[in-house]
Amino acid sequence: MLIDLHTHTHPGSWDSYLHPDELVERSKQAGLDAIVLSEHDWAWDPEEVRALAKRHNFTVIPAMEINTEDGHMLVYGMHKYVFGMHRAHELMGHVSQVDGVMVAAHPYRRHHPWQWDKPQEWEDALVRAEENEGFGLIVAMEVLNGRGKQNENQMAAAIADRMHFHGTAGTDSHATTDIGKCATWFERDVQNERELIEELRAGRFWPLTSPPGAWGRTAGTSHSPRTSTRSGARSTRRVRSTWPAPPPAGHGSESVRRFRPGSLTPRSAADIVRARRGD
Repeated sequence: MLIDLHTHTHPGSWDSYLHPDELVERSKQAGLDAIVLSEHDWAWDPEEVRALAKRHNFTVIPAMEINTEDGHMLVYGMHKYVFGMHRAHELMGHVSQVDGVMVAAHPYRRHHPWQWDKPQEWEDALVRAEENEGFGLIVAMEVLNGRGKQNENQMAAAIADRMHFHGTAGTDSHATTDIGKCATWFERDVQNERELIEELRAGRFWPLTSPPGAWGRTAGTSHSPRTSTRSGARSTRRVRSTWPAPPPAGHGSESVRRFRPGSLTPRSAADIVRARRGD
């Protein structure tokens, strides 16, 4: 199941150009199965999210992206912003009360080499990341950000590997051209917030990118039929067939690679990201 774990809409996020209905429809066209609305320091009313999902017959899950002193955190399970959440430990206290989880968003932003071509700069950046106390509160790390550059996502993957975190992917969509660039594949079906939190805790997921040239496409381009039985109604809709075919549950494949800790170095992370993007 393909889910975009990191999106933004207007006016919930002041810097987004996407209307919620537009984000949902274009995400469906991109072949996604669900999206998460993660506005900046702002929470959706769960009833409004349910109405949005019903309107489009599509799974939509509310979340938040909180700006903390230790970096941006994607928070799943919280439905309100509380003063003091800019301190990661205080944020975690609120998240724990609702049995939620946190994922570090685009960790490369505060931890990257000052000179990208120098190996020692990579090592120094990784050491700085290990000292980030906020990373001790998360269950996973975003290793593929749709708005990140190749070397930036490479850095995120290296940090996750060094610190033994599972990796997620999210488009961080703010505009139509961001939609469908990447997503997180879940082994099990996820239809609501509680199921998402359970799967994030269990680590039954891995990040994927769509092939180059597919990014930013809209309805009417490179579509193929797929049968949907969502809500018990059997219907055929056309979705973009750009995502790699998923492997059987619990297995990897050459076309769909599972990010797992202990296997990536800065160089091998770069190779994987480059291979996924077709460079």
